[in-house]
Amino acid sequence: MIRDKITTELFDLCVIGAGPLGIITALEYARLNQQKKVILIEYGNKNTTGKNSLDESIQIPNLQNHHTTYEATNKGFGGTSATWGGRCVNYDEVDFIDRPIIKNGCTWDISFFDEAKPYLQKTAEYFECGNASFNLNEIAEFSSSSIAEGFKESDVTDAVIERWSMPTRFGKRYLDEITENQNIFLLEGYEVRQFSNPDSSGKVSSVVVRNIDNNESLSINALNFVIAAGTQETTRILLKNEHLFQNLGFAPKALGKYYQGHISGKIASVKFYGNPKKTDYGFLKDANGVYLRRRFQFSTKFLVENNLLNTAIWLDNPLYFDPKHKNGAMSFMYVAMITPILGKKLAPPAIAQSVTKGKVVGLPQHFFNIIKDLPQSLFTPASIFYRRYLLKRKLPGIFLYSPQNRYALHFHAEQVPDETNKMTLANDKETLIIDYQLTDGDVTSIIETHKKLDAYLREINCGELEYWFKPEELPEAIKQMSKDGIHQSGTTRIASSPEEGVVDKNLLLFGTSNVYIGSCSVLPTSSQANPTFFGGALAVRLANHL
Repeated sequence: MIRDKITTELFDLCVIGAGPLGIITALEYARLNQQKKVILIEYGNKNTTGKNSLDESIQIPNLQNHHTTYEATNKGFGGTSATWGGRCVNYDEVDFIDRPIIKNGCTWDISFFDEAKPYLQKTAEYFECGNASFNLNEIAEFSSSSIAEGFKESDVTDAVIERWSMPTRFGKRYLDEITENQNIFLLEGYEVRQFSNPDSSGKVSSVVVRNIDNNESLSINALNFVIAAGTQETTRILLKNEHLFQNLGFAPKALGKYYQGHISGKIASVKFYGNPKKTDYGFLKDANGVYLRRRFQFSTKFLVENNLLNTAIWLDNPLYFDPKHKNGAMSFMYVAMITPILGKKLAPPAIAQSVTKGKVVGLPQHFFNIIKDLPQSLFTPASIFYRRYLLKRKLPGIFLYSPQNRYALHFHAEQVPDETNKMTLANDKETLIIDYQLTDGDVTSIIETHKKLDAYLREINCGELEYWFKPEELPEAIKQMSKDGIHQSGTTRIASSPEEGVVDKNLLLFGTSNVYIGSCSVLPTSSQANPTFFGGALAVRLANHL
């Protein structure tokens, strides 16, 4: 479509941002409305490699707990799916219940969860992760199994699962479908600058975008707008366009605030008492060949009564960088990961950092482990490499059998919605400042959750936890190890009014009648789940609503 045609065309829908949620919104809307015209605008283009102006204009004071922008997000068609691992996890009932631990920050309710459920299967199809069932008790071949010999479900469950996509790279997977659709126009290499003022009814008629290569501007006219630029850039767009709220007489107080991610790391191992060969330490496969994985989680009743954050805990390997694990295959993979050129090819920076912790230590001991375990030190990584990199549906991760039946425990917990964790604009009205800290509530809940899990495993004579730190060292250890910025949410949260949030339950921006937010930034609570899958369900729901 030529320039003059773009500026004179009236699109039925303008979607800003071509990450997973933007792509789903555009495709699902076009599928449901085959005669209507959609324009999908993406900042990145084929020339957007290395540094870019948006990421360069972000300041993150706390890099101890927050990844750099280049580690956390991707510009270009397909967005962050270009480097994500493919884990698909659903939200839980407790995420829609207000609790003291989250400082009364739950601004949606369980009815919203119920309204989203019908869209989960379509979402699973977009993510290519099989059926939208996230509990092994609902899957016949696994319904009578358990994570370890002697485990019994109660307030602690081992049946809630994560599903894994190919991983699906939305850019590669859906580019042809987007470009071949006669009613979808893809505009790449343009930055959103300014929306027109809403009229008295809240209707916004156009948005000005700027070419990132030559700075030329275009005005896009549309009947409806969806901002799906990811939490970071969606928030920046709204902060730069506060006139969208002029009919309210004020910008919502929550805009940019309550920024959340996840608290994540390892502080203990579990030693199961039973037969190690009966422990589900790695991946399962369903009838469709989709990888699944168990996690310890806790019932809604238990979390509410004990005032704990929603937390998932799964079996993991010991720390790769510590040669005390005495595992030749792990040492080989650690050495490969810290090798500059090879390491970058094996995993995205954030994932590589989670394996190596940025440490180059104990190399003589690592080489001793490799030599000691030959030839398995080489055969095991070779087999993993084939399944992880050369097959269409790739092995999602690496988990190694422990003959001692001892596994590290990786915790992944929701974060308290705290208004001091926020995104704001600097005085130049361009630079985005991301303030992010861990709260005492975040840390305390992690420690208490581990204590509860330990007590339960001992009670049923299944196993026990072995802590890596002294009790008094745990709070500081958690603060030092947890690092996010990848699972961004909370800054444009859903609520029943602009006094509490930024969008209504239909994701309509308060103060407007035709601007919607299709980003994980609308999620008021962060759950134990990484947000992309449930965000995809909201995108399918939004397309149906429109």
